[in-house]
Amino acid sequence: MLLLILIHSLLLSLTTRAQSTPCRTSCGDIPIEYPFGIDDGCGSPYYRYILVCSDSGKLQVRTPSGRYHVHNVSYADPHILVTDPFMWNCDDGENYRPTRPFSLDTSTRFKLSPQNEYLFFNCSEDHVIVKPKPIFCERFPERCDSSCDSGSYLCRHMPGCSFAMTGSSCCSYSPRSIESLRLMLKYCTSYTSVYWRNVGAPQPHDQVPEYGIRIDFDIPVTTRCLQCQDPSKGGGTCGFDTQTQSFMCLCKEGNFTTHCKDYDAARHNRKVHVIAGTVSGVSAAGAFGIGAGIWYLKKVRAKAPVTCGVQSNENRLF
Repeated sequence: MLLLILIHSLLLSLTTRAQSTPCRTSCGDIPIEYPFGIDDGCGSPYYRYILVCSDSGKLQVRTPSGRYHVHNVSYADPHILVTDPFMWNCDDGENYRPTRPFSLDTSTRFKLSPQNEYLFFNCSEDHVIVKPKPIFCERFPERCDSSCDSGSYLCRHMPGCSFAMTGSSCCSYSPRSIESLRLMLKYCTSYTSVYWRNVGAPQPHDQVPEYGIRIDFDIPVTTRCLQCQDPSKGGGTCGFDTQTQSFMCLCKEGNFTTHCKDYDAARHNRKVHVIAGTVSGVSAAGAFGIGAGIWYLKKVRAKAPVTCGVQSNENRLF
């Protein structure tokens, strides 16, 4: 009986200690921090399956239009910078090769940054309004119409290019949604994306144009995640259950629903339960033994012959 109780206690302690897979903290030279994760169960479930680390150590982002190489991830100013290999570049020159529109899954917490500016080439003026805009539209685009600006500064000063686009072959447009970008490419031959990177210099030289698509993201902050990451409480990694997608704190000792210091409390409780179970088991075994002894004595007395108080060698117990 005691052996069975000990085996049960051992199995209980093994099943209550969850096995956790360590989360990778980088892909190549790009750090991977919350809310992202490149291992299932790491980070926030809102960004599950979105980032992929290739076998060659290149970070990629998944979208409905394909996979795109990630050049940089900023957590202080939450955004990622990606490049679309199908977009026009300086090497193409006047050769406007066909392209496909970049798209984002609207169910995720990604959105196109307002710091992006898109340049479209050889647009059909029967379907797209191509005209120069007033200079103040570059600072206050919400005050201007939705035409494609043929007088754009970027069309005249292409980043990294040794030439300038002439005539109406280039125009600048800032779509308010992915759908607008898709519609523009129905009537334009090609496009490219330029974002304005803040370099911290005094205005008006505080931003420089660079090729790429900036995607802003939200960082869902929860009390449980802050407690999990707290060094005084074990310094765990925020993650989630891969089946229920409920919050989990990933620690060296296992996975917990609060923080890593809960491991000491859980281990103490398991010891208390094991001791109590052992004591109750021993008590039960003792009671069982006493009951068996009484039953045996009654059985022997029932079989003894009746001698009317005369004791003989046949009915002597001792």
